[in-house]
Amino acid sequence: MARNMLVKGSGAYVKDIDGREYLDASSLNLTCGYAVPEIAHAVGEQASRLHGYDLSVATHDLAGAVAHRVAALMPPQLSRTLLTNSGTEGVEAALLIAGMYAQLRGEPRTRVVTLDCGYHGSTVLTRSLSGLPHLAHPFRRPLPVTPVSLPLPAREMRRPEALEPMLDAVRRALAEDPEQPPLAVLIEPLLNVGGGVVLPERFLTSLRRECDAHGALLIIDEVSTGFGRTGRMFAFEHDQLVPDIVVSSKGLASGYAPIAAVSVKESVYDAFADDEYMGGLRFGQTSSGHALSCAAAIATLDLIERDDLVRRTERLGRTLLGELEAFLGTGGIADVRGLGLFVSVEFTEEEAAATTVAAAEHHGLLLRRQGRVVMAVPPLTSDESVLNALVERFADALEKTTR
Repeated sequence: MARNMLVKGSGAYVKDIDGREYLDASSLNLTCGYAVPEIAHAVGEQASRLHGYDLSVATHDLAGAVAHRVAALMPPQLSRTLLTNSGTEGVEAALLIAGMYAQLRGEPRTRVVTLDCGYHGSTVLTRSLSGLPHLAHPFRRPLPVTPVSLPLPAREMRRPEALEPMLDAVRRALAEDPEQPPLAVLIEPLLNVGGGVVLPERFLTSLRRECDAHGALLIIDEVSTGFGRTGRMFAFEHDQLVPDIVVSSKGLASGYAPIAAVSVKESVYDAFADDEYMGGLRFGQTSSGHALSCAAAIATLDLIERDDLVRRTERLGRTLLGELEAFLGTGGIADVRGLGLFVSVEFTEEEAAATTVAAAEHHGLLLRRQGRVVMAVPPLTSDESVLNALVERFADALEKTTR
């Protein structure tokens, strides 16, 4: 099947051009599933009134409504929200905000600390933040980046004993160049493209303290994990901390339209509000805060709240994790890990992972794959019947791997 030939979806299922149906457990932005009447109606109704407008010229009520809704989900300190079109643009905006904030305070800095296996976008700047081989590019790196390698294998990173080695690695990175103090630490609370890596409990809380000690901002990339995916509204809520900037995107409009949010502490915003040239956070593009995207986002947030999808995801995630853990040691499976409905199955060999994903597709199940890691990320609106079908089809696919 050519995946770009999908033509119709309903709930957790999608059909291709030949009419074959698949359970979609591969789409991280599929918060509420396909063909949700409330979201489709909201987008269509808005299109009949005002499809969009350049927010640098004039605003519309939905942009403010989304900004307020997102801010209300954040810790009270993160009270300012900027809308962009994508997670990549959101990360770029976050770094520009951080850099200009340091400049406005009279302490210009540019060095950013990231995880070597992190992923933050597809532009030259955001690709430069990662050490993943497939993100290498032929251009000059636009800012200094200090990469931090995981001190233990991915399958061991969620264990308590990984906390201190991970913190030691970050401390070394923060203090690496006394002549060039760090501007910010940018990190995913659960690594997506880097292999579905779950970080140790309390790591982000401890990271917050390390950032404060070095005068660096803490930027959390929730592009893949925000809006309930991990069983919390935002994945950083698994720890106790308040970031300086949070970037969220994929789940905000349930994939019905492109949108991202950059949430900023009031203390950071104030530096811009007092500047005669900036006069606020102005880092968007012509279609940022597009009215159709905003309509989809508001309808999505309404459904997350109405159906208590965050708590539901936490419960179903525990079930899915337990079901897939039963396959440990089968077909070369070395680890099963995850948070909420973001569950990763790590194989000892990449070939086995690739074979399993191809076999799953043959059995009507779409999965994600990053190297040796296969990910199951069904919609948050899934129920027990969807999970049962997912596990059964995964088992059928794995049977082919073990032959």
